[in-house]
Amino acid sequence: MGDVLAGINSSWEFDTDSVLIRFERGIRTPKLFHVLGERRVPYEALRSVELTPGARRGTVVLRAEPRPGADPLVEAAAGQLRETSDPYRLVLPVEREPLAASFVSELHSVLGPWADEPADRHLVAAPAPPLQFKAYDGKVSFDGRTVSFRWFWTGASSAKWKAGDQTFAVGELRGVEWRSPEVMGGHLRLIRRDARDDQPPEEADQDPAAVVFGLGYGLVHESLPLAASVLEAIRAAGPDPALEAATAATARVNGPVAQVRPAPADIADRIRHLGELHEAGLLTDDEFSTKKAELLAEL
Repeated sequence: MGDVLAGINSSWEFDTDSVLIRFERGIRTPKLFHVLGERRVPYEALRSVELTPGARRGTVVLRAEPRPGADPLVEAAAGQLRETSDPYRLVLPVEREPLAASFVSELHSVLGPWADEPADRHLVAAPAPPLQFKAYDGKVSFDGRTVSFRWFWTGASSAKWKAGDQTFAVGELRGVEWRSPEVMGGHLRLIRRDARDDQPPEEADQDPAAVVFGLGYGLVHESLPLAASVLEAIRAAGPDPALEAATAATARVNGPVAQVRPAPADIADRIRHLGELHEAGLLTDDEFSTKKAELLAEL
């Protein structure tokens, strides 16, 4: 096709086998689009495409729908994104409707018999995640191989403090549960391979494999790309029978798998944070000394 369709907040550049979606970085553009930058979507990843009247007078909307399982971002979002933050939605001035209609017609012609089938692998790359983000009760980081949770003294439950900071190798995981920070109960939960499907999960604020969101913590544009990247890594890694067997055996004999020792820099950050709370009068001398000693013992 080789043409560009410019809309509000993004533009679509059509190629012979894919569409390149470029997102703007304007003040009114959703912050998620700032993080996404641009995404190349193979036509093989699409299920359908349609053109409909826009919500605002004088606009039309071109919207594509990816096949189930084709895009880790959409899979992680699980239908929770606001309409204005939908990366597969292009809002256009009504005068561009004829051109948009011609693209829709061409796209319909290239959608093959696979369109109605779930994808057996991710066909769209996950966005590059932030190195870390802050949730309400902890800091989350992902380096492509492991996901780490570092609990905050002010937000984490006693159950999480008792469990200690957590580090999960991608091979230990079989899924990710993301609940938008924009609703009550928002959280990011890692689903471990040894988790039992016949038991309901713990509340997120008690689960050492989950962080909870709150107002201003774990924003969509920070947390969703990371969740999608973890999901992509899990799918790419595939099941590891040896690791599953070892994890299950360790859990039966010794309880939870031992966690990686926290980095000295993380311990130092947490001690500085405790000092700030102490200076603000939110911790007594005894509480500060006790917790500081516990953190130093982890080194």
